[in-house]
Formats: sequence, structure tokens, C-alpha cells
Amino acid sequence: MTHPFRATSTTEDVLAGVDLSGKRVLVTGVSAGLGVETARALAAHGAQVVGAARDLKKAQSATEVVREQAAGGGSLELIELDLASLKSVRACADALLADGRLFDLVIANAGVMACPFGKTEDGFEIQFGTNHLGHFVLVNRIASLMKPGSRLVNLASSGHRFSDVNLDDPNFETTEYSEFGAYGRSKTANILFAVEFDRRHKDRGVRAVAVHPGGIQTELGRHMTPETMKALVDSINASQPADKQFSWKTVPQGAATSVWAGVVADINEVGGLYCEDCHLAERQEAADVRSGVRGYAIDPENAKRLWALSERMVGETF
Repeated sequence: MTHPFRATSTTEDVLAGVDLSGKRVLVTGVSAGLGVETARALAAHGAQVVGAARDLKKAQSATEVVREQAAGGGSLELIELDLASLKSVRACADALLADGRLFDLVIANAGVMACPFGKTEDGFEIQFGTNHLGHFVLVNRIASLMKPGSRLVNLASSGHRFSDVNLDDPNFETTEYSEFGAYGRSKTANILFAVEFDRRHKDRGVRAVAVHPGGIQTELGRHMTPETMKALVDSINASQPADKQFSWKTVPQGAATSVWAGVVADINEVGGLYCEDCHLAERQEAADVRSGVRGYAIDPENAKRLWALSERMVGETF
């Protein structure tokens, strides 16, 4: 299969000639980085974007560019969402359900990365609780608003290769905590959530896909010192050939895979799977290769088990 887009493609590249007038999109995490650029690109092509953020004042300022560049009926409205609080998640879902307008696309973009050990308001390990469980509850609660033909895009990461989910100890109660181990678990969970959501909803024409945006220097890395970041990049490049060395993406390049998967990609090719650099990722088990997707992250049985655990943890059945 030939890929018209690649790692260096931007949001404008993948949306060239695309008219999203009349389409309604939910994007979480619109107070910085990829969330802002994703919302901007979609609104600039006519989409009505609902942007969710924990800090609405910060989001209001950060999304001025979205409102300025909205065109063809494109717009932006904001809604409060703190993924580390199930009370906030449920309030956000209730507000969207009360509004009643349907969605053509949901992009679960918000997240945290490599945090020191901590817990959410509900007692979950902070990265698993925020990146996975918060979105798990939000998306499942508003699934009825996703019309036939709509898509869910979960932002995952090549960091899923750091760790499979641990279904026996999701909160690190008996295992030793590591920032990247926890991040890896949460990103694997993002992929597995897409796998199982797709299986459950594809018969009614609602599909899901997980994506890796690439390495982008945004607020996501706020918990990493420059020294830690350099050491991570050096360790990645040490195992890569000269033509596969890690390089940073710009924010428009990083957001490109999200909008590509949500709008442009053939959903019959990518539904229930994992994409990177604007194309479907290949399965890759080699420990020293950072591209591709690990088998455990797209394993349907692993996805079903995670779904069941997630329901028990949040106290809801979907």
C-alpha cells in the first residue's frame, strides 16, 4: 500500500481540499499543544468543534487562534473536563447528553506523561486514571451521541512499548512504580480501548482507531527535565540505524495523524487498529525498534479483559 502522507505531513496537508462544514467534533485537551492545533485545523475546514479542558480560562486564551481561523461555518465552544476526576467527567458527559447534538468525530487527545507517582481524585494511579479511565467513562457515556459513520480517535503513543497493562495491579499497589512504565501502561490501555470500542460499535457504523502523534515538544513533557529528555532521545537513537534516528515533529505535524485518522483514512483499513505517521502501523515485537505496534496492544482478548477491569474500577457497566 502506498502512503500519500508521512511523518512530516501537517494538518493542512492531510486536510487539503476537505470540507467539514456541518460536522461536529469533540476534542479533549484544548488548552495547549496538539489539542489546540487539532481544533484549529478542524474549525478552519468548517467543523463545529467542542473543546474540552480542565482549565477553561487557560483554554479560552489558548484557543483564540481557533476562533480567528474558523471558516466555512466552523466554530469553537468550550466545556469543562478534568479527566482526573470522575465527578467532572460525568458532569461533562451529562452536559453533552443534555445538549443532545450528535458528533461525527471524538478525539481523545488530553493526557499526562511521565508524572511522579500520584493518584486521581478517585484514587487511581494518575497516568492510568487520567489517560485511560477518564476517557473510558467520558466516551462510553456519550457513545449514544456518536452518529452512524462517526469515529473515535484515541491518542496513544509509541511509549506503549514500555509496558503492557497490568490487570492485576493497575494502581501500582504491589509493583514498583516508574514514570515511563506507568505511561506505557496507560498508552497501551488507550489502544486496547479503541480495539474493544470498535468491536462493540462497528455494527452500528461507529468505529475507533488509536494513533501515535510522534515526538512533539509540548506541555506534555512538563515533568521531564532537559537532561532526562536528552537521555531518553539518546537512548532511543543508540539502537536505531542512521536513517531511523529520532527527530522532533512540529505541532502541526504531530496533530496530522489525529485528523488523518478521524477524517481522511479509510476506516475499513484502520478501524480497531493503531496508526502512526499518517498510516497504519505494522506489528513489531523487536525490543529495539520504536516504530510499529506491540501485539499485546491490539490483542482482542487483552482489550476485553481491560474493558471488564475498567468497568469494575469506575463502578459502571457500559
